Amino acid sequence: MRRMVLSILVDNTSGVLSRVSGLFSRRGYNIDSLTVSETQDEKLSRMTVAVTGDDPILEQIKKQVAKLEDVREIQELKEFESVCRELVLVKVAAGKKERESVISVADIFRAKIVDVAEESLMVELTGNQAKIDAFINLLSSYTILELVRTGLTGLGRGARDIADYMD
Repeated sequence: MRRMVLSILVDNTSGVLSRVSGLFSRRGYNIDSLTVSETQDEKLSRMTVAVTGDDPILEQIKKQVAKLEDVREIQELKEFESVCRELVLVKVAAGKKERESVISVADIFRAKIVDVAEESLMVELTGNQAKIDAFINLLSSYTILELVRTGLTGLGRGARDIADYMD
């Protein structure tokens, strides 16, 4: 079993997310992570989908996604040929005694304190999944009140332009 990250360029039309995710659910494939947003061209959106499976299943997924009408381009984001990141927001209970140590952990990871309340801090961190996991693991010795992760997003390295995929 291996993990594959796909960057899928699609037409920015209503229902495209449903059609792509529906393909996965109809075939019984689980999506590990999914992010979608408009690109610099308002006519196109980029989906970043992370899935896990054996090689024949992953190749089948790529082929089936590529056949969808709204899909302009599909690219596998391989580890050393792309940059993938995730964002996490963590709200940590931090009274006067814990505040400095939570800030120290945040500083080690180059995280930002984005909100301060009397009894809590909210920390924002961007990085690869291993960095996010290590950060959450270190914060687990404190009381995590809330946590949210954006899911993986990424782009292939090098000079490519989505205009190359327009009709």
